[in-house]
Amino acid sequence: MKKIIRITRIFKFEMAHALTGYSGLCRHIHGHSYQLEVTVSGQPIDMPGHNNDGMVLDFSELKSIVQQEVIAPLDHALMLRSGGDTIPATAANSELFGRIVWTSWQPTCENMVVDFAQRISGKLPEGVLLHSLKLYETSNSFAEWYASDNL
Repeated sequence: MKKIIRITRIFKFEMAHALTGYSGLCRHIHGHSYQLEVTVSGQPIDMPGHNNDGMVLDFSELKSIVQQEVIAPLDHALMLRSGGDTIPATAANSELFGRIVWTSWQPTCENMVVDFAQRISGKLPEGVLLHSLKLYETSNSFAEWYASDNL
């Protein structure tokens, strides 16, 4: 009997952003303590004696993928949309602005989960699928991405 199981790992990171052209306060550089919930699905390995017997994916493998693709490049970074009103080149070259991540899209929570889904799904091992992402921008505000909505 085929059994599909979902596993989830939670990650936390700090990042700042600004929304270019936005009329509210978020047009200014500000930061968030993000929480990212990553859920993958698959069939647990059914091979007695296999190192990962009974697992869809070792949680440490999932941690490694998300760490490499999302956390390491974005933790304590400033995410900004390229073009438009951006920080002056002199400031961009200073030590204070050493971790700027430029995007072609508005760095909203919604756009970030789409980007994260692309980064993570391509790194998962065969037979393991990205099921969903939930990105908390604050303790009571989040965006969700589901694979089933994006077929």
